[in-house]
Amino acid sequence: MLNKTVQDQTLQNETPQNETLQDQSISPMGENFELHATLGGRRQRAVVTEIAASLRALEIDGIALLQDYPAESGPPSCAGWVLVPWPNRVADGQWTYDGDPQQLDITEPGNGNALHGLLFDASYTVTHRTPDSITLAADVTPARGYPFELATAVRYQLTEDGLRVTHSLTNTGSRAAPAAVGAHPFLKLGAVPTEDLTLVINADTHIEVDNRLNPTGATADVHGTRHDFRTGQRVGAVALDDAWSNVRREPDGSSLHYLQAPDGSQVQLFMDASFGYIQAFTTRVFPTDGGPVTAVAVEPMTAPADALNSGEGLRWLAPGETWRLSWGIRYRLP
Repeated sequence: MLNKTVQDQTLQNETPQNETLQDQSISPMGENFELHATLGGRRQRAVVTEIAASLRALEIDGIALLQDYPAESGPPSCAGWVLVPWPNRVADGQWTYDGDPQQLDITEPGNGNALHGLLFDASYTVTHRTPDSITLAADVTPARGYPFELATAVRYQLTEDGLRVTHSLTNTGSRAAPAAVGAHPFLKLGAVPTEDLTLVINADTHIEVDNRLNPTGATADVHGTRHDFRTGQRVGAVALDDAWSNVRREPDGSSLHYLQAPDGSQVQLFMDASFGYIQAFTTRVFPTDGGPVTAVAVEPMTAPADALNSGEGLRWLAPGETWRLSWGIRYRLP
């Protein structure tokens, strides 16, 4: 797997997209599954891939809410990935389980870390499909540095104003298994250049990291700092690969973060109470059919980077236990 910087550099010169995402001969993501619906008088469309069960397109009434990429390329900068059984990084790929040192494969060689879990290149199996929803499943099997077994599934369901994503993880092994979940959608808002959108992150605490983007153990109140996105900052004015905790909650326990256009319209990312962390990542060289553009990932996470070492946000699933959690994307008019 390529890290974000390497992917950005190597995918700048992609050729134009062919006519259809369904032509698997040009898609390294396997089959591309299209979802369609008309709900509440609005037209919804989404595209999900067989490889990595990644979310690559979402539209409401023709308004694109995700930054797509050329059909013949892999997902740049981890676009749309499901991040299981950990999101973000594990420093040096090393952690300790029950006194035994564990060594994960280094999948971010530039920083020497294990990045974004074990299913980024997995071929998922469709277990249920309707015109407006799809459920895909893949197993985590015992691997170098992660000697556990999980049955995982992800369900994408179109809604009147967007999409709901529901994850399930079941420990199919004989001992407790550590797990965390994340996702990596690149949000956009129709034809508005992403650099002109305002990013709002409703979180009070910034997680401090070292030069390899691993947490130092320190956190900082965002008030009065460049990491305060609670009232919004313009995407074009910032460079981010940052995470926050102490997310602000709605009355139902969910958390809401969004991009806003100058006309007041919004693409919102909501996440349920299982998700206590949010990451934002910007790139100026996201490849599209029309050339590289500025793009921003807004990433829900149940745990921060290096959770296998810190234990922060980590969920230990007992044998036979199932964990279900959800997040989603909404389109809001002014």
